[in-house]
Amino acid sequence: MITLYTAATPNGHKVSILLEELGLSYEVLALELGKKEQKEPWYLKINPNGRIPVIVDHDNGDFAVFESGAILVYLAEQTGKLMPADIKGRSRVMQWLMFQIGGVGPMMGQANVFFRYFPEKIQPAIDRYQGEVRRLFGVLDAHLDGHEYLAGDYSIADIATWPWINAHAWAGVALEDFAHLSRWLELIRARPAVQRGMQRPASSMKIEAVDSRENQSAAEQFVANARQMLQTGNTKEGI
Repeated sequence: MITLYTAATPNGHKVSILLEELGLSYEVLALELGKKEQKEPWYLKINPNGRIPVIVDHDNGDFAVFESGAILVYLAEQTGKLMPADIKGRSRVMQWLMFQIGGVGPMMGQANVFFRYFPEKIQPAIDRYQGEVRRLFGVLDAHLDGHEYLAGDYSIADIATWPWINAHAWAGVALEDFAHLSRWLELIRARPAVQRGMQRPASSMKIEAVDSRENQSAAEQFVANARQMLQTGNTKEGI
């Protein structure tokens, strides 16, 4: 049995999607990031970085794993699924996993901050980070021209990257110029485990239509919570 401490963000949904794909038994404890539950002393004992997600593997001596990429690798290696056993195959998966962790996530996160969260619009910063997001999307798009998935077969590299690309509109970056990336996005979206994982926990917003009228109230609340955390120096992990 696994306990997943999480929230409805791309990094949180990476783990719930993988747990659904693997068919593992788990419970979800959703933290209210706007109330800074992730900074509570009890939580910092599990994750000293005070962010989500974290898992506690009760079948392995209550072993705690924090950082989303580390969790994906732990679960894949533990089960022998969604990570190749051969050294070259494993390396391909790890390369694209690191590309997401070191590039896609941080750059989209900064685009989110300057495009959505800052009360004043600092256009050079918005342009800088949205431009870098487009560059990274271009790398993915070029690679996916001729590749169905990022690293051979469907793997944790795809699972790590998909929730972030799915949230592209929140960063203010469209996918119209990235046909292969768009194809990959829809291919993975159709997987039942991905659909289930995105509901654990569910977001108050429809991320695919963040600027629609029906999302206005939820988006405003999300931004308000994020601005509060920025003002206190506690930026959140996620969209």
